Amino acid sequence: MLEVDFSARIRAVRSTYADIAAVTDLPRLDREIAELEQQAAAPDLWDDPAAAQKVTSGLSHRQARAKRLRAVEQRIDDLEVLVELAQEMDDEDSATEAAEELAAIEAVVQDLEVQTMLSGEYDERAAVVTIRSGAGGDDATDFAEMLLRMYLRWAEQHDYSTKVLDTSYAEGAGIKSATFEIDAPYAFGTLSVEAGTHRLARISPFGSADKRQTSFAGVEVIPLLEEATEVDIPENDIRVDVFRSSGPGGQSVNTTDSAVRITHIPTGIVISMQNEKSQIQNRAAAMRLLQTRLLLLQKEQEAAKKKELAGSITASWGDQIRSYFLYGQQLVKDLRTGHESSQPDAVFDGDLDGFIAAGIRWRSLSKGD
Repeated sequence: MLEVDFSARIRAVRSTYADIAAVTDLPRLDREIAELEQQAAAPDLWDDPAAAQKVTSGLSHRQARAKRLRAVEQRIDDLEVLVELAQEMDDEDSATEAAEELAAIEAVVQDLEVQTMLSGEYDERAAVVTIRSGAGGDDATDFAEMLLRMYLRWAEQHDYSTKVLDTSYAEGAGIKSATFEIDAPYAFGTLSVEAGTHRLARISPFGSADKRQTSFAGVEVIPLLEEATEVDIPENDIRVDVFRSSGPGGQSVNTTDSAVRITHIPTGIVISMQNEKSQIQNRAAAMRLLQTRLLLLQKEQEAAKKKELAGSITASWGDQIRSYFLYGQQLVKDLRTGHESSQPDAVFDGDLDGFIAAGIRWRSLSKGD
């Protein structure tokens, strides 16, 4: 008789799921979906494109969350039936299938559990990620491109919508910088733990001496705000430059000056946008991103002032958050959480969930949540 006893693990995963569903408050989520569906059905919805985008995006995100939660509950129910069938039929194949499905459900529930720790003001929003190469010459620009691919592959594996907004290619290998958007529920809260300096150590493919090369790249993550109307930007405070979009090695890929670069003179913040086809669209997108950055900067300054007045200035996480070793030991290690992987190829191919989950848990504990 085949022995299949997953009862303790199934009870544990069902209990954790129940806690997640309670925290998420599915009835409230359903009410919000119903309200947004009613707004989305209004015949004059697109008379105000910005407001329409906010409604449709909010509806899409909430529907995805509700669907994912209910799908997990159904999978747990189906798993119990499969386990019972395996026992009754003495079917080893069904038992193996049940074991694999249970492991998959446990991973999904763990991911959902981590998501309940995201309660920041902007955590629910889509994310705008910027990667910039640092010290290290061609190795650094190549590393920046590796990180860009890593995050886009991670998003692809989760079926998240992505849009590359701007890319500045290096003269040699890789990229100087890239900015892209990930539109998914809690994208900002999830990816915000990736912000900081990433370090790569490897035998350089660009040198002839077979020496170890250390290079750096910075990752910035900000929330995408549909409307940053709290920030007024006088025309005299910005400089707008137009240029042609370019491809790798500086090769022109656009015969018109449709790309836009906006410089905010008081702060020195520079926003480039070349994803859209027209100069007007790129300028509008760049202004929205500039407003977002200025709004966040304003809030950071206010928070810093409050801490100063309270006399409780604390150290930040520190810039360097993760090291990637591609020689000898073959290791990726997060310096904050201690989480590591001995499969850097898999990490660069988008296997980031373990690092992200560890980062969110670490942050939650650091804040005393």
